[in-house]
Amino acid sequence: MDARLNYFASPTASKALKYFMSAGRELKESPLPTTTQELVTLRVSQINGCAVCLDMHTKEAAAAGETSVRLNLVSAWREATVFTEAERAALELAEQGTRVADAAGGVRDEAWVRATQHYDEEQLTALVLLISFMNTVNRLNIITQQPAGHYQVGQFH
Repeated sequence: MDARLNYFASPTASKALKYFMSAGRELKESPLPTTTQELVTLRVSQINGCAVCLDMHTKEAAAAGETSVRLNLVSAWREATVFTEAERAALELAEQGTRVADAAGGVRDEAWVRATQHYDEEQLTALVLLISFMNTVNRLNIITQQPAGHYQVGQFH
């Protein structure tokens, strides 16, 4: 399967994505815990059905020490006992922030309050930016049918 567009060959995409991907690198350095970042990227990508992001972030999370049990249970986090309350709050915010059209009114106040109980303002800012960033990346990949399965850990670092 070939992608519909090759972003790396496009002068327009190269210029725009250079800045966009630098924003993603900055988010990785944010005070939001790395584990939380990986769980959120996975959940957003699961909801959106972005295979290439699932491939990448599952492999990156495993390489960073995340367990297969937790990775396999991200899609069923509500029923799983392996996530902290802070991670659960982040996953809830990620779901509601991704399913904006499905959830009339977007992110509910209750979800926001739960997130504020576990993350300070700088971490919340990073979390909101990460959710938005991943939704954009997912759409870039899905629209152009970027193929998945061949990602190597660290490939884009």
